[in-house]
Amino acid sequence: MLVHIEAVRQISGGAAMVRVRSEAGVAVALWCGAPTDVGCERHVEWTVDDDVAWGGNTRPAEFTSPALSVNGRQVVFRGRLSLPGDGGVVLDVDGSQILFDVADPPPPIAVDGTWVEISVERDSVSLYPCLL
Repeated sequence: MLVHIEAVRQISGGAAMVRVRSEAGVAVALWCGAPTDVGCERHVEWTVDDDVAWGGNTRPAEFTSPALSVNGRQVVFRGRLSLPGDGGVVLDVDGSQILFDVADPPPPIAVDGTWVEISVERDSVSLYPCLL
């Protein structure tokens, strides 16, 4: 996913928290790239440490369009769900594939192609710059 890095804030341990904007929306995450990337556009890979918890942090989406947003200290991903059968799920957010582990088996309504929203703590989301 191509993002524009809008702001960087240094946090403990030399890590940096960034606010990024893409065509899908805005997110805040840990930045695993150069701290000098503020104001730049970068293609990124998303890594999320929080598991999908059906009925907890994961619910059916009201709208069927990809989105990124911030809700307090959480990042909300809205995308199309895929169940590859390996015990995890993949969320397609505007062409970016984000892999999640699951806390419990998906309910019957969670089928391939279902639109869902997954809310996770922003500290569990990392962005890695990548070359295409």
